[in-house]
Amino acid sequence: MGEFVRVEVADRIATIRLDRPKMNALNGQVQQEIGEAARLVDADPVVQAVILYGGERVFAAGADIKEMADMSYADMSAHSRTLQDCFTAVARIGKPVIAAISGYALGGGCELALCADFRVAGEGAKLGQPEILLGIIPGAGGTQRLPRLVGPSKAKDLIFSGRHVTAEEALSIGLVDKVVADDQVYTAALEWASTFAAGPTIALRAAKQAVDQGLEVDLDTGLEIERLQFSGLFATEDAKVGMRAFAEKTKPKFTGN
Repeated sequence: MGEFVRVEVADRIATIRLDRPKMNALNGQVQQEIGEAARLVDADPVVQAVILYGGERVFAAGADIKEMADMSYADMSAHSRTLQDCFTAVARIGKPVIAAISGYALGGGCELALCADFRVAGEGAKLGQPEILLGIIPGAGGTQRLPRLVGPSKAKDLIFSGRHVTAEEALSIGLVDKVVADDQVYTAALEWASTFAAGPTIALRAAKQAVDQGLEVDLDTGLEIERLQFSGLFATEDAKVGMRAFAEKTKPKFTGN
């Protein structure tokens, strides 16, 4: 439990909750606590799925500009590695991760949402990478994860202009996966996460690693990654449970072994 980031676990679902009033500005401490929370839920055998949540009013409005304004090149050169490492820890959680987005997800807040596997946004949500308006560029993965998600042209539009997009536009370009009423954001994310809560832990991790690692390599290498993950799962008890349940026409009860 950090000062501004806490982890709550119920029914095998962990919620990483940002709580730094008023706008969940992502200063250095919050970034560190996000990384610690990510590593915690990744290692917790009880946790099957994860929700990133900033509360009912805002997901995260971005980095703490007042903190950054006084940084020199040398300062940021050192800090930027820590910043990226904290967000990468979220992207590498080996379980399904859903960002529940209410209000603003801007700058670092948008980059944090990009680290999730899925994004649920409220109707009134606004997303964007406005760093260009400060004379800088995204530094927590925005120039890399955003084009991989929505394509280079749409990513450049958002990054070059710094404009905010509505939830409706975000859905249309693939930046979010689902739009719901503002007061249903967390509930919708929880319902989605619950579909993974009884799943085969090792297979879900293998599937996520195969997809994510495969996106970074050529097709032949990606197929080899898939082959090795696929073959390795035949050493798990869950594979035996799943195939036995299929043959017997019963619901599998996976154990995570």
